[in-house]
Amino acid sequence: MTKFLVTTMPFHSHINTSASIVARLIEKGHEVWWYTGRKYQAKVEATGARFVPFQAAPDFDDANISATYPEMGKLKGMANMKYMIKHVVVDAVPGQIKDLLEINRTFRPEIVLADQSLFGAGWFHELGGPVWAAYGHFPLSISSRDTAPFGLALPPSSTLAGRLRNKALYGLIKNLLLRDCTEYINRVRASVGLRPQNQLIMDTCISPYLFLQGTVPGFEYLRSDLPSQVHFVGPFLPLDALSESKLPEWWPELEAGGRPVVHVTQGTLAADPKELIIPTIEALAGMDLLVVATTGGHPLETVTLKEHPANLRLEKFIPHSRLLPFVDVMVTNAGYGGVQIALSHGVPLVAAGATEDKPEVASRIAWSGVGINLKTATPKPAQIRAAVEKLLAEPAYRAKAQSFKAEFAAYSGPVRAVQLLEQLAATKQPVRNDVMEETKEPLALSA
Repeated sequence: MTKFLVTTMPFHSHINTSASIVARLIEKGHEVWWYTGRKYQAKVEATGARFVPFQAAPDFDDANISATYPEMGKLKGMANMKYMIKHVVVDAVPGQIKDLLEINRTFRPEIVLADQSLFGAGWFHELGGPVWAAYGHFPLSISSRDTAPFGLALPPSSTLAGRLRNKALYGLIKNLLLRDCTEYINRVRASVGLRPQNQLIMDTCISPYLFLQGTVPGFEYLRSDLPSQVHFVGPFLPLDALSESKLPEWWPELEAGGRPVVHVTQGTLAADPKELIIPTIEALAGMDLLVVATTGGHPLETVTLKEHPANLRLEKFIPHSRLLPFVDVMVTNAGYGGVQIALSHGVPLVAAGATEDKPEVASRIAWSGVGINLKTATPKPAQIRAAVEKLLAEPAYRAKAQSFKAEFAAYSGPVRAVQLLEQLAATKQPVRNDVMEETKEPLALSA
């Protein structure tokens, strides 16, 4: 038995990702403490882990994040990403380190597994704390000669011209666009007794011991210089046990079939339905298809419509494991977890996102051929309708999404992740991706 400490920022999608790994660790007989925000205590304890709340670290409600971080809802693109880096991620680290010191006194974990957005684990290791691993819950952000810097949402290129482009862009990002972020991070590092670093911020979240990327190679840009401790383990699908939801009364209509089904969601963090949910409902009103819209738990009253289309079915939440087998197209703001779930069911995507990692996710949707990137967070109904009609009319998108369904099924997600974590616990040395062959054990944690 190994003592694992799991550290997670209190976002719904991050919790779902961690939960699938935690459940497998506990199933294998390991002892797990889970450090995160108080909102998610019940979900933590449902896995069998011991809940440890943020104390010195700032806590917040991800459903109302603007109450804690008021600029979050105002900034877009690079400005939004820089605000997230400085104030949501980095400002929290000194408090996280205080909390981790206290946990270490009582629990003494052998391995810390970190959400890649929670920097405290890596910094704590630098200060003498336990060996740490991290998992990826958004597109792989590590620098490469074959890709543009993360955040620009540009397609990869390994040609000579492409590599010259990439090198120039990394210089621009490092020396100009994100220079203030690096300086900010180094001031915070100095405040906790750490030396300055000169890495790009997106490289610092990659543990030198083990990094678990929650997707398959086909959904990620090819990198000839990929570090050997990075492992593609397959998606971390949410546990149905954590998705308690009664199916709506109209469910038999869905099961009966007979017409295409389009699902639209903005996930749990994006609260304004005027960005995507309402335009999609308006775009598809009157069409011979069924529109299933979910608000991510937000009140249905926030979806204000001039009239309720006859083909609309509106709910707060439906477990994707139950809904997606019936869906023909999913319209999404490109949250990474939701996209992985959709592809695990072979559903093509219309993507519209402009904050956090969403432009990078949307770019990969278009690059991999599984959908259409509208390149905006606020598409017009006409754009949405045209994209949905194209996905329904052209079978190549469905075929490509179905190929991802098959690829995802060949990976074990949490099973593989735990194998690699156990390897790290046994050796306390970097787990290289040429040491163990990829398992093909089928995933059994989600229906």
